[in-house]
Amino acid sequence: MKHKFTNVMLIDDSDLDNFINKKIIEHSQFAKNVFVHSNAKNALAFFDNLINLGDGQQELYPEIIFVDINMTVMNGFQFIEELLKNFERLLVKPKLFILTSSQFREDRQRATDLSPDIGFLSKPLTAHILESLL
Repeated sequence: MKHKFTNVMLIDDSDLDNFINKKIIEHSQFAKNVFVHSNAKNALAFFDNLINLGDGQQELYPEIIFVDINMTVMNGFQFIEELLKNFERLLVKPKLFILTSSQFREDRQRATDLSPDIGFLSKPLTAHILESLL
């Protein structure tokens, strides 16, 4: 079976959630590579590095990003705001999904306000959820 995507990124300050979500992505062959960040600032630094390295790094861009909302240091909304500011500089525009345990309608609305293209998924990530994204 062939992978559906080359690169996916997980951003969550829970190491356990990252471990489980990575295993689900790998087991379902959703992505060949899973880049895991437990800090949103580190994920932004990853993109800064890709931008600075230029065209030769296009194959390293994640096609999909799953980001948690409630994180220390920088929350998911702050990450998305920063990423969207630099969107025009990205060689590959990733599809953004908020992956959260939050059930607050306000969080869903805030995501839509940032961009109507942002998906909103409830934890835990499952093979069925991944299949529904195709």
